[in-house]
Amino acid sequence: MKKTSTILDAESLKITEARHHDPHSVLGRHSKDGQTVIKVHLPYAETVTLSHNNEAFQRITGTDFFEYKAENKPLPKHYELAWIDKNGNAHVNYDPYDFTVQLPEFDQHLFGEGKHWHVYQKLGGHLHTADDIDGVLFTVWAPNAGRVSVVGDFNRWDGRCHPMRSLGGGGIWELFVPGLTEGCLYKFEIINRFTHEILLKTDPYGQRFEFRPNTASIVVNENSYLWSDNKWLEKRTQSNWLHDPMSIYEVHLGSWRRDKLGNFLSYRELADQLVEYVKQMGFTHIELLPITEHPFDGSWGYQTTGYFAPTSRYGTPDDFRYFVDLFHQNDIGVILDWVPAHFPKDAFALARFDGSALYEHEDPRKGEHRDWGTLIYNYGRNEVKNFLLASAIFWLEEYHLDGLRVDAVASMLYLDYSREDGDWIPNRYGGNENLEAIDFLRELNAVTHDQHPGTVIMAEESTSWPQVTRPTWTGGLGFSMKWNMGWMHDILAYMSQEPVHRKYHHDQLTFGMLYAFTENFALPFSHDEVVHGKGSLLSKMPGDEWQRFANLRLLYTFMLTYPGKKLLFMGCEFGQGTEWNSNKALDWYVLDYAHHRGIQTLVKDLNNLYKTHPALYRLDFDHNGFEWIDCHDVQQSIISYRRKSEHEDLCIVLNFTPVPRESYRIGVPKPGVYTEIFNSDSKYYDGSNTGNGTLLSEPVPWMNQENSICLTLPPLGAVILKP
Repeated sequence: MKKTSTILDAESLKITEARHHDPHSVLGRHSKDGQTVIKVHLPYAETVTLSHNNEAFQRITGTDFFEYKAENKPLPKHYELAWIDKNGNAHVNYDPYDFTVQLPEFDQHLFGEGKHWHVYQKLGGHLHTADDIDGVLFTVWAPNAGRVSVVGDFNRWDGRCHPMRSLGGGGIWELFVPGLTEGCLYKFEIINRFTHEILLKTDPYGQRFEFRPNTASIVVNENSYLWSDNKWLEKRTQSNWLHDPMSIYEVHLGSWRRDKLGNFLSYRELADQLVEYVKQMGFTHIELLPITEHPFDGSWGYQTTGYFAPTSRYGTPDDFRYFVDLFHQNDIGVILDWVPAHFPKDAFALARFDGSALYEHEDPRKGEHRDWGTLIYNYGRNEVKNFLLASAIFWLEEYHLDGLRVDAVASMLYLDYSREDGDWIPNRYGGNENLEAIDFLRELNAVTHDQHPGTVIMAEESTSWPQVTRPTWTGGLGFSMKWNMGWMHDILAYMSQEPVHRKYHHDQLTFGMLYAFTENFALPFSHDEVVHGKGSLLSKMPGDEWQRFANLRLLYTFMLTYPGKKLLFMGCEFGQGTEWNSNKALDWYVLDYAHHRGIQTLVKDLNNLYKTHPALYRLDFDHNGFEWIDCHDVQQSIISYRRKSEHEDLCIVLNFTPVPRESYRIGVPKPGVYTEIFNSDSKYYDGSNTGNGTLLSEPVPWMNQENSICLTLPPLGAVILKP
């Protein structure tokens, strides 16, 4: 093959130095001096020919450029290059630089406006067909890059091979690479145009990643799974979660169960085992600690790097689709813990993505969480806001999830969250509210509820911020529900007291009712309460072994009969004695003991009782669904109340001391027969079996009622009565 000795022009020199922002203007097919010239840059090629006519390219001496002059010979619409590398291997593929821009301007515009809810279908690496030729279209947002290349197992991870083109002022880069298929590995090599720093980054919109500690993105087939949950989805859109039972089982997939060797179970194995267990236990939903891709097991998923990818620890994206699908086929909802409050500093991911503070703030007083060593999103930047909104939509739409629990909302709302004086920047009005984050949260809730009616967005918000669960048009944040952290802390503090001292803390039992209907509350006994030295729920209970288990049964009965939806972390349902350890499976062996089996049976029966009695859930967020019978019996540490719906009225009485109470009188709403339909002290739960059968009311005025009944209250026990 004849070699030319042309001196490289400035634009070609930029290609060789891997710093060109528009390689398509140099490479590919162009008209030069009245004839068509094809120019390619192939660093590992020895010879290059056109596949359709076997005519050779000429190497530009001393370079990796090859040229072909058509000289009025017809060329196909898209030509194939055949080349031999330095190891003698043959390659044939279409020229990536022979294709026009693939990303429509409309998509670029919507993304720049922060309004492209499905931008995950456009940005990233996607199987794509251009002019009937299959390949992968790579796009990435990196506005401060001087050059971006896609690198992978298809080009020796060499940034010289596939430089991308800048699509202009929006900061998006694009390249269509023909011939690539599902499963190829890739990253983006980015050079900052100001500092010339070279960065190797995973795809922010990647939908699958290598198993940790490897971090490359993997091209997926996004349309390969056939769903079988249409019945569930249709029912979800027609139902009203406000008035439906919701008892949530919170799960960390990596430590619920493991195989005999201590390895993770797959999504499919987990689905088959977990569906059966959750169904048996009577929970209506599961909530997953974040399964979004993350590098560090010890973060439990809360330090997310892949906002569009289920973690590869447990399998493929389609494996996770199977997981969700199977739950839906068994009438169980799936909620995902989702983390828009912060992201880790790992150099391979979002941190200083194009060499600048792109997703975060430049100033650490706004852009960094000191406590967690993580970065804070710049919610005021349209493209960043769009990234997060699209992630929320992605999980609801592409994985059919029934809701998201938004982690650490308080840290988003306050600019001075966990900061010393002088270590935060006030908003434009001089206040500590993060106005951009507030706007983002309102938009998140408005968009998700509009796009996917019937789904729920729950806030983990631990302050007294007003109207968290009120509509955005009334000034609220628009969440479906909020975790009732105040109630949870009060009740656990009360239950940790020795019963003899509880009369001095009685207000912790009753105070929550002063604000119970100001928000749509969920009652959480979550993973946060059983880690970091806090011990298990069982270990928080005082007394001897019998009393600790009785206290726990009493606690769960209180939660299941108190207004609000319910959440219980895995292991708590059978009274695990040790603190949760994310590095191993739960202590299932304790079910060999009667006390633990009793707790498990109680939770199962409470769930089933809860689901079958509308008084316990229909008016969870309405003061008409609750009425105190007596909240003043401080000396005996007893409370009693009614739970009501349109057609049902139940009486609940709880005794928080280990002393049985004979002939304990309570006022009842109407005369007649009352049946004990639940007793936490039953022998079936390994209790002392103190209780009542059927009771007839007496016309004895009591507690502002014309009728009353006399009960036997079990020690550290609760009873539920139905007229």
